[in-house]
Amino acid sequence: MAISRVVGVAKAYTTRVGAGPMPTEMPPDEDESMRLKGREYGATTGRPRRCGWFDAVAVRRAVTVNGLTEIAMTKLDVLDGLEKIPVCTAYSYRGETLTDFPNRNEIVEECKPVFKEMPGWKAETSGARKIGDLPREARDYIEFIQESVGAGVSIISVGAGREQTIRVR
Repeated sequence: MAISRVVGVAKAYTTRVGAGPMPTEMPPDEDESMRLKGREYGATTGRPRRCGWFDAVAVRRAVTVNGLTEIAMTKLDVLDGLEKIPVCTAYSYRGETLTDFPNRNEIVEECKPVFKEMPGWKAETSGARKIGDLPREARDYIEFIQESVGAGVSIISVGAGREQTIRVR
């Protein structure tokens, strides 16, 4: 039997534990706020995760390399209440715009994010049980991510509870 679906998991924003390049990393005050709201600490070590805005360049690479057909987007609710939500659509590197993820770490270290700013939403998403329950801005955010990474979002989590999982397709 042939594989017809490959689902990758991505948060509605980016996190990383430890050192290394992270072009979309937030400034310390935003990083700490996101870390607390999203409870972003390593499960085993308890180390704080670094937080950043959604990196469509990195996720697009994951879609291509892994043959992803769909994405399960977690922690959408952590973005509730933000006025604007930046999404990294490309990197700026030495005057060039890169839309493909670089193959060398030393290049990634020098990359600066190119952001598309999306409107945020004031309503809470944690009570949503179907895609239509989400605020229009949240649905627009998801649609933009799908277009940016080349894979549909088929599952959305808006909280830790099993009932807080929305199946889109």
